Amino acid sequence: MSDLFEGLSGIMKGLSGFMPQDDPNVKIMNVQSEINELRKKETEIYAEIGRQVLAEKTGLFPDLENKLQLVKISLQEAEQKLKSAQEEKLTIEAAKKAEEKTLTCPSCGTYNAEGIKFCQECGSRLGTLRCSGCGTELSYGTRYCGECGKKQEE
Repeated sequence: MSDLFEGLSGIMKGLSGFMPQDDPNVKIMNVQSEINELRKKETEIYAEIGRQVLAEKTGLFPDLENKLQLVKISLQEAEQKLKSAQEEKLTIEAAKKAEEKTLTCPSCGTYNAEGIKFCQECGSRLGTLRCSGCGTELSYGTRYCGECGKKQEE
């Protein structure tokens, strides 16, 4: 969420360069942006102080250390969810590409509607052909599988 606000802050800062600098609204926006950046730096410094103290002396803040451990566990779970979602996205995209490949004519490159067996542009056979023996992908017109040698039915 902070990335979103940082991005918006950067956009607003960039836009303010095109606005009249003597406008009170622009002045307010620029100062608010400066305050937000300084607060972010302040928070980062406090975080670093906390990391260094915690690294040197554990057990000083048992309640906070427990909360931190729970946050770390939740963070790991969230990162795993993100990884799963990204893998799912890649799988869906690969399936879409494979489907598009079967609908795109290998001869002329025309995209054809689903369910069409022959290209509407050049008449070439669409889709993929698989060997009835070993399942290897073959091009149409192949009489014998190059992988297992089985004769193909037309």
